[in-house]
Amino acid sequence: MKLNIKTYLKQTTSAAPLAVFRLCFGFMMCLSIVRFWYHGWIDSFYIQPKFHFSYYGFEFVKPLGIYTYLLFAVCGISAIAVALGFKYRLAIITFFLSFTYIELMDKTTYLNHYYFISLLSFIMIFLPANAHFSVDNIFRRKTYQNIPKWSIDSIKLLLGIVYFYAGLAKLNSDWLFRAMPLKIWLPSKYDLPFIGENLMQQNWFHFAMSWSGMLYDLCIPFLLLYKKTRWFAFAIVVVFHVFTRILFPIGMFPFIMIVSTLIFFEADFHQKIIAFLKRILNQLSFRKHFGNHPKLAVISQFQLKNKRLIIPVFVLFFSIQLVFPFRYLCYPNELFWTEEGYRFSWRVMLMEKMGIATFKIVNKETGSFFYVDNKDFLTPFQEKQMSFQPDFILEYAHYLGDHFMAQGHKNVQVFVESYVALNGRLSTAYINKTVDLYAEKESIKPKHWILPFKDDIKGL
Repeated sequence: MKLNIKTYLKQTTSAAPLAVFRLCFGFMMCLSIVRFWYHGWIDSFYIQPKFHFSYYGFEFVKPLGIYTYLLFAVCGISAIAVALGFKYRLAIITFFLSFTYIELMDKTTYLNHYYFISLLSFIMIFLPANAHFSVDNIFRRKTYQNIPKWSIDSIKLLLGIVYFYAGLAKLNSDWLFRAMPLKIWLPSKYDLPFIGENLMQQNWFHFAMSWSGMLYDLCIPFLLLYKKTRWFAFAIVVVFHVFTRILFPIGMFPFIMIVSTLIFFEADFHQKIIAFLKRILNQLSFRKHFGNHPKLAVISQFQLKNKRLIIPVFVLFFSIQLVFPFRYLCYPNELFWTEEGYRFSWRVMLMEKMGIATFKIVNKETGSFFYVDNKDFLTPFQEKQMSFQPDFILEYAHYLGDHFMAQGHKNVQVFVESYVALNGRLSTAYINKTVDLYAEKESIKPKHWILPFKDDIKGL
């Protein structure tokens, strides 16, 4: 085994697939930043709100006021630099730090694909993605034909984990035997041409979509790895993600996943893409830079520096990625109900939760109290997300307690009366309304003040 690992680590492959991946990744990330800016979401998500929900352990990460626009600009510019392979190492580090900071500024905007992009950009810091077809080649006057094979396989492995774990998460009774939450979401798409009024309303179609989604996630990494099924698998990827994009407003994620799967194709496919791009650049008078310039020396293999450090980092990184999604097993209660260990585990679109939370501020000594109008402190989107997520509820309770203490109120206690509906079930009491949440502290321990789930969801 030791000998096999050493042999594998010495294997090389064409640098073209990683160069194309870098190019696509960078431009799509820049487009995502522009899209975020264009829709005014920087202002509505990060500047307008009076209060921002923080991730546990990252409470110090906050929006930067008007300078948040500068942060997004830095992120977008670094994405372009990544795409071009210009000062690549500095560019990808800057992109990773700026994008991850944006992701951590407010927990309300959490999406699995933001997490995926942060992880992907992190491992790209250590990959020779600028070895071929990059501006950096111009400055060092040489280009590399081959890179270590594991550098491309690492991206394939991360994509495989995302897909496969998303499939494992769908192996639960709500998804497979109740077609939830698709049975709630699909009928609302009645306005889609041809299929909205008929197909989307059919019970069998809800189950078909649930089961096919599970099978797709579990099988697609292996179908992409196998050469004979790769084109068929890619066609399925395109159809699946385009259809998903039509049905659900999930932004750039479907297109990011479509483009990312190109990394599974053989080197000659990517070499044709690069040759096509070179022809375009030649026509635009960039031949001296990207054509067969005599001063651009062609080196057979890229020699990766600090290999002894990078390999242990990758082993640790992927070990965490394989284990971390299963941390929910450390908690005694139903995952979908408490959401303890739910985030960062590739559980995509598995729940439809709606809630209502009414907060009561009490003077512990006198017993006098008053109710809070959440609209005075939260945006509608924040209030919606807070109403059914326990860590949001606790953090908001502490914010309210601190706010009213600062206003001069004494002996403050914060109680909440909360009701939540999960995957079509009737709304039921969610938080123990006799517990003073202002006295509770956030931690990784189970939250004893979440009321028990009165049903059973079987599965992983």
